[in-house]
Amino acid sequence: MERTTTAAAVAALLAATALGLAPHQAQAAPAPSAAATAAAPQTAAADLRFHDIPGSGGITLKGNVFTPAAAQSGRTYPLIVLPTSWGMPQIEYIAQAKKLADSGYVVVSYTSRGFWLSGGEIEVAGPPDVADVSAVIDWALAHTPADADRIGLGGVSYGAGISLLASAHDPRVKAVVAMSGWADLIESIYSGRTQHRQAAGLLGAAGYLTGRPGPELRSILDDFLGSRLDREQQMIEWGRKRSAAEQVDRINANGAAIMLGNAWGDTVFPPNQYAKFYERLTGPKRLEFRPGDHATAEGTGLLGLPNDTWTSAHRWFDRYLKGERNGIDTEAAVQIKSRSDSGYEGYADWASVGSGGTERLALSDSEHLFANVDSGANGGVVLLSSVLDQFFKAPPVASIPLLPRSFAAVWQSGRYDEARRIRGTVRLHTTLTPTKGDGTFVAYLYDVGPLGIGKLVSNAPYTFHGKTPGRAFGVDLELFSTAYDVPAGHRLALVVDTVDPLYIEHNPTGAQLTFSSPPGDPSYVSVPLREQ
Repeated sequence: MERTTTAAAVAALLAATALGLAPHQAQAAPAPSAAATAAAPQTAAADLRFHDIPGSGGITLKGNVFTPAAAQSGRTYPLIVLPTSWGMPQIEYIAQAKKLADSGYVVVSYTSRGFWLSGGEIEVAGPPDVADVSAVIDWALAHTPADADRIGLGGVSYGAGISLLASAHDPRVKAVVAMSGWADLIESIYSGRTQHRQAAGLLGAAGYLTGRPGPELRSILDDFLGSRLDREQQMIEWGRKRSAAEQVDRINANGAAIMLGNAWGDTVFPPNQYAKFYERLTGPKRLEFRPGDHATAEGTGLLGLPNDTWTSAHRWFDRYLKGERNGIDTEAAVQIKSRSDSGYEGYADWASVGSGGTERLALSDSEHLFANVDSGANGGVVLLSSVLDQFFKAPPVASIPLLPRSFAAVWQSGRYDEARRIRGTVRLHTTLTPTKGDGTFVAYLYDVGPLGIGKLVSNAPYTFHGKTPGRAFGVDLELFSTAYDVPAGHRLALVVDTVDPLYIEHNPTGAQLTFSSPPGDPSYVSVPLREQ
């Protein structure tokens, strides 16, 4: 505990020093009287103060508060509450919190329960975490010049997920900015009925290193990574309780303005589930997708550097908490940046992203492959591969002609005379005949250059259980959404194999898979395109 305390204190002091702030440690105090509030001196400059904030269930949350520079006595200011990301301490948002305070907000950030020095155990955005948000709002209204009618929530990753869930339960929340988060926890780490091994393992390890996982989380992690199929329904129900998509009706009823931001290559919370959730929102809303991996799109902003995502976040809060007519609500509500281009594209809604129609690639040849051998095609490494794509345009690659056909099924299009601008969600439809009742395959879409080197465009896993060996069944699979430009002279290739380090596979020893295209139900890949 002493080492953790020292590390957190040193980090906080370094951050405060870098920002030119004078930190103060303050304990929670009884609510001041009206007279005392009116007489209290106000700070003339941004002032970082650390507080012990009462959370739900009697625990203590470690937090910090910024008040606006030159705050006036008797005046209230819009409040923004920022729960921290998974494994991060309360100083995570200091740079952005200061900027928000300088522009007229009271900003309260706190270490989520179960992590670092905050009390309790890690609940993974469970009911206690949601109740913590309301408790922090209550405390802020009692101890800061926060305006009860202008309350916003925001955060990155874990903080984003908690904020969305809290907006379903606390009608005081008027605006939310959820960056690199999840709306559907099951579709995030169990899409295609397949465990996302590296993502879940990374989150589990970080939880044990920086916090105190509760007994429920420990049990869920063991069951999930241990492929306990007899516990599958319990795991799914556990995830649904922690998914804002399951509470979208309550979010819509409360009417908060919701901004969602994510990266195309997010290997923890893939973009599909955010887009589907966005389409179900009925209040003011905005969706932004950019190149990158988990939390990398907004990462530079946490260091105080210029950042598009955080710029949009500030504008969103200004519009819906301050009432400023800054134009963000009149812009195209869906803003995306292609992985191949530096410009932004605006769309009225998510359905318009692939407004140029779809190109259907026939998968007419039957392919037979042996399972349990990695062909060399894979989705890369969690938190690394998509970062390389973001900054260096270097996604995972594979030599398509050299992939061993016994372990990888390959279909290729002809060479394109014109560029293909892929926008949205690629869909695979095929017929599969397994030799075993259980199994897993992973589908990859590659952009293949003249030398046969394929750059990964998208991928997704698919797992089945309880099928009849030797009996064919249909498969429909959505690959992870993306925006990618295939140059003229290149072709597209769909590759399917059975092993990828990103995922847990369920192929028994000796399993074989046959992909076919019956005349009455032909196999294909549907590729959505941007309007020319």
